[in-house]
Amino acid sequence: MSLKVTNARRKQRVRLALRRSAGGRPRLSVFRSSKHIYAQVIDDQKGETLASASSLEKNLRDAGKTGADIDAAKAVGKLLAERAAQKGVKEVVFDRGAYIYHGRVKALADAAREGGLSF
Repeated sequence: MSLKVTNARRKQRVRLALRRSAGGRPRLSVFRSSKHIYAQVIDDQKGETLASASSLEKNLRDAGKTGADIDAAKAVGKLLAERAAQKGVKEVVFDRGAYIYHGRVKALADAAREGGLSF
């Protein structure tokens, strides 16, 4: 089996488990590339993105963060938590996608928790 197929299956399995346990809460989705990290708070019932942040944003790039390290992931998590709080979102479910909960994904999650999101 190719890596692409196994990652897609893992992503589907994680999403299915999240839908069962979400209870109407928005989903904090993470995408990690080799150079950047992106995060969104998504309301699946309405089909809209409530808040988003990425390491591509100008204020994070000007701070000297490359986007491919743990410090950038922490900054993105903190920024996302601030933006979600402005929209009135306090509780989310964490969607790690096909990534293991380790490294940059874990750093983003921990920073979002410190910023006020609970999951």
